[in-house]
Amino acid sequence: MMFAAATLAILAALALVVSRAILGPTVFDRALAGNSVGTLAILLLAVVGFLTGRPEWLDIAITYGLLNLIGTLAVLKYFRYGDLAYDDEDGA
Repeated sequence: MMFAAATLAILAALALVVSRAILGPTVFDRALAGNSVGTLAILLLAVVGFLTGRPEWLDIAITYGLLNLIGTLAVLKYFRYGDLAYDDEDGA
């Protein structure tokens, strides 16, 4: 019963974060909301995997967490510099 309640709470938080991603006034609000969607998806995968008796879903959640981190850093670097290959060799 407790994990079912946790699933509902995660889904409610997911709805709020998606609304922030749509309405966010700045690109950084949207990037933070995207990262939060990824984090909530990881939690949802772990809880639903426990509820259905499929512990291998936790491996998928961990992999998704690593991809979420790399993706968020890449998006933020692109919005900051306009290029993913930016290198600060000039010292500017």
